[in-house]
Amino acid sequence: MSSLRTTERTTGQATQPMPALAGFPRADGRKGIRNVVAVAYLVECAHFVAHEVTLAFRGEPVHLVGFPGCYPNAYADKVMRRLLTHPNVGAVLLVSLGCESFDKRGLEAEVAASGRPVHTLTIQERGGTRKTLNEGIEWVRWALAELDAQPRVPMRWDELVVATVCGGSDGTSGITANPAVGRAFDTLIARGAACIFEETGELVGCEFHMQRRAATPELGDEIVRCVAKAARYYETLGHGSFAPGNADGGLTTQEEKSLGAYAKSGDSPISGLIKPGDIPPTGGLYLLDVVPDGEVRFGFPNISDNAEIVELIACGAHLTLFTTGRGSVVGSAISPVIKVCANPDTYDRLADDMDVNAGRILRGDATLDQVGAEIVALVQDVGHGRETASEALGHREFILTYKAFEPIGPSCLPVRQATPAMPLPSSTRATP
Repeated sequence: MSSLRTTERTTGQATQPMPALAGFPRADGRKGIRNVVAVAYLVECAHFVAHEVTLAFRGEPVHLVGFPGCYPNAYADKVMRRLLTHPNVGAVLLVSLGCESFDKRGLEAEVAASGRPVHTLTIQERGGTRKTLNEGIEWVRWALAELDAQPRVPMRWDELVVATVCGGSDGTSGITANPAVGRAFDTLIARGAACIFEETGELVGCEFHMQRRAATPELGDEIVRCVAKAARYYETLGHGSFAPGNADGGLTTQEEKSLGAYAKSGDSPISGLIKPGDIPPTGGLYLLDVVPDGEVRFGFPNISDNAEIVELIACGAHLTLFTTGRGSVVGSAISPVIKVCANPDTYDRLADDMDVNAGRILRGDATLDQVGAEIVALVQDVGHGRETASEALGHREFILTYKAFEPIGPSCLPVRQATPAMPLPSSTRATP
């Protein structure tokens, strides 16, 4: 994909300003910055066939997602529904074995109601691996031709949702990449975008700072309770978010890591607290709670950075700003990942995997404000179609597991809401 970052276009004698972004319109009023065919397996037993379908379209926007579990889980069902009706998704192929518990017909109906082409293949009914695979390839080929005919349309900043996550953090993360993303968030929010930060288990000790930034006292109290829940969850499991790799990278304490992670949120007021699958109803800054509700029964809240990225995408994120100090090379299915490298030495080693060298701040070659502005400019480029480093390399990581959440309360969203583009969230408590 080529970048369309040009500030104005000349038509005859008139000069017209270019739109902030360019997207693909969806029936629910949102716009996507990508036009992906999602191939979704609905149980691990259908994973192979779905994967083989995507391999037939290497280099094309055909992305593999799915849920491996055989037993039902309301959280996974909600996340899959949000992913497959995400504005970056233009068409959906569902691949089922046939005897799993996933509500494939309900999922198919929701995707169809969103105006997207959708087709379901059931391996046990289609005659096995080879026949299902061939039919899947034929359908995806048709879907790509349909999507290829769709033009981009102008897209405003206030139609954009941007997320952030950190991974492979080191002693440089909290003083370069993370605060630079915070500066970028402040700019994007001022332009009307919705921005989401998360990792409540890595924000322990910062809850009262966030409470003071909350749009309402009630929201501030919800944030304090949210972080306390994360602390209890980690304590019960007998671990924290501080990993050996963090220490090897120069971080000294959990508090130091928390403050560094917190820096990604910038200085804007916190507008709301959401859970996976909840769509921000307005622009502003939102905290995503990723730690399950109820008793501890699901193990690690997020077993990898990509599990967090998936939850951010389920909240409507068009792209994710991923900060890393030691160096992470992952990308994501559905939504692009922009890598912001905190450590200049890491950037020198892994330049092909990185998009922004925030380590220049340490070397005195740039300021936080300059790198923040660079990130915003890159967001605009990516919003016009430019590939990120992970996209160009073919990274499309995806993971979805079991969790359970209670619905958010009335204090968690802005008091004065715009009409949300998606229905307000329903309960995501797991089915026993």
